Amino acid sequence: MSEITASRTVPARSTAPRGRGARIVLRGLQVLLALFYGVASALPKLIAHDSAAEAFDRLGWGSTGMYTIGVLELAGAVALLIPVLQSVAAIALSALMVGAFVVSVTALGGENAATPLILIVPLALIAWVRRGSLTELRRLARRGA
Repeated sequence: MSEITASRTVPARSTAPRGRGARIVLRGLQVLLALFYGVASALPKLIAHDSAAEAFDRLGWGSTGMYTIGVLELAGAVALLIPVLQSVAAIALSALMVGAFVVSVTALGGENAATPLILIVPLALIAWVRRGSLTELRRLARRGA
């Protein structure tokens, strides 16, 4: 005699904001942060603006460090706008901001040390609310492997 078992599926809890207004505000925050990281933070590094070059020379990192950080910030800015990457982008940019804070405090005498800490707050919010995208990314990675 064959035994048939019913598969019981539990619907996944949505991690997206419930109200339309909350979704719009969160998406707007992501766009603002992407613009900040892409234009105000990465661009000066990628075009070797004097202010960015000076700071990285003071650190002893030179142009290689400046371009590397610029590329990481630009990649994070773009990834914040891609639904499947938004949570991982927020986590990665938060880690970059922790590094920026440490460098600011230890090597630059605390100059602009509050900025990275302030930026971590909305990034953490995005990472938390959009954490469902990590499941989707994991599913896509398994399918591709």
